[in-house]
Amino acid sequence: MAADAGLIAIGAGLAVGIAGIATALAQKDIGAAAVGATAENEKMFGRGIVYMVLPETIVIFGLVIALLLWMKM
Repeated sequence: MAADAGLIAIGAGLAVGIAGIATALAQKDIGAAAVGATAENEKMFGRGIVYMVLPETIVIFGLVIALLLWMKM
C-alpha cells in the first residue's frame, strides 16, 4: 500500500511540475510578443492579456489531475 501511495504522489507532482514548466515556456514567448504588439499599437494590450492567461489553463488542468490522484491515495 505504501508503494502505491508513493507512486501516486510522484505522479501528482509530475502532473503539476510538467504543466508548470510548459506554461512558463509558453508564457515567455507570448509575453514577449504581447509587449511588442502593445508597443506598436496600444489597442493590443487587452488581447495580449487574454493571450497571457490562456496557458494558465494548462496548470489548472495539471492541478485538477494532481488533486484527483491525491484523493485516490
